[in-house]
Amino acid sequence: MASKISNGTTNGDHTGQIPYIPLYYDSTNDSTNDDPSARQLILALRPEWSSPDSKVEFVRFTDGITNTLLKAVNRKPGLSKEQIDDEAILLRAYGHGTDVIIDRHRETQNHELLMKHGLAPTLLARFGNGMMYRFIQGKACQPADLRDPSIYLAVARRIAQWHATVPCIHETNTGSNGATNNGHDSSLDLIATGKPPPNVWTVMQKWIKALPTKTDAQRTRQSELQGELAWLVEELSQRPGLGKDGLVFAHCDLLSGNVIIEPKGPGTNMNGNGDKHGVTGQDGLLHQQPSVSFIDYEYATPSPAAFDLANHFAEWGGFDCDYSVLPTRAQRLEFIREYIDTYFNLVERKPEDSESIDKESEAQRLHAEVDMFRGVPGFYWGIWALIQATISHIDFDYAQYAEVRLGEYWAWRDAMNAESCNEAGKEKERKVTLREKRWASLE
Repeated sequence: MASKISNGTTNGDHTGQIPYIPLYYDSTNDSTNDDPSARQLILALRPEWSSPDSKVEFVRFTDGITNTLLKAVNRKPGLSKEQIDDEAILLRAYGHGTDVIIDRHRETQNHELLMKHGLAPTLLARFGNGMMYRFIQGKACQPADLRDPSIYLAVARRIAQWHATVPCIHETNTGSNGATNNGHDSSLDLIATGKPPPNVWTVMQKWIKALPTKTDAQRTRQSELQGELAWLVEELSQRPGLGKDGLVFAHCDLLSGNVIIEPKGPGTNMNGNGDKHGVTGQDGLLHQQPSVSFIDYEYATPSPAAFDLANHFAEWGGFDCDYSVLPTRAQRLEFIREYIDTYFNLVERKPEDSESIDKESEAQRLHAEVDMFRGVPGFYWGIWALIQATISHIDFDYAQYAEVRLGEYWAWRDAMNAESCNEAGKEKERKVTLREKRWASLE
């Protein structure tokens, strides 16, 4: 088995020295928890797990709608649950056809970069259509967990840590044929002037180019969405924001299942540091606040901080898009104040920026920016779902999901048009959606 693992690069597509296993996960067995291809991959990585006293089992996670995720454990006799989980491995196989949407070379770079900053579990190996990494002990959130103040403040701190400490990776070495050294089409990078690619704008441009165009209706929709992206870029891409060039290293997919509540106690974070945040209780003692980690970095890319936050807030309603539970203005501001406090405590500042930061002013400014970006996640995931509807083998109604998410965008667009008309002294009547009402709620 050990001979199936190689180091270095394969066809120039893999970075660093992460081992590569020339095998594939067979997605046709997705209905079972123990298929031969998963076992073969795990034993190629851990040949010692084939010993007579080993008992390899798989646990399937079903919260995602893109990839297959399996937890592999070796229940050898005499081991405690904690000892078993310490050696557990997550096997993630990419969804069918998702290379159209996701740059897998970039995903590997993201994972390795986050590992260096103590913000990702150890990447153990890559294989033909996926990767394996260490299991993170803790509990994956449900949408309701994101609405728990102690959890959403922990999320705010972790996002701020990402944005303040992890540098953006931008493409380099563009060749004369318009492609970068990993095959990336640089012609897509002209969408946002002055913003180094890739970024959230170039990602959306790539997705629009990948939309199906077999019918007149599909071609018309692609043209319409291309026009909307041009409008979004003009309206939002040059706005001032945190980070270099107004971009931060953003997760861009902070749905509940990608937020892991870490076990309580010191030394439980991926970087080995205990959570230093706490509150003083009535007993006068310092009580530890929850700490969270993020997983799945396939959509991570340089982005305005406001987009990453607006995108996370949209996930409070889950895949069901329950708009009645989205964060109110008061909840968003509480979250953003925690984010700003952490961000400016961590961000590296130049010597000339010695004057103190007015964190409340920064929080109010970012709060207004997030409000401006509130419709963009619907546009982003709406395009994504239109593509998934044509390629995915997962049992999920992507076509309907696309219409729901794009509906969020159009409702926001309508609100923006109404505001412009009102500012020009022209009243415009419009139907206010539940999402827009909830977003404007002052609770």
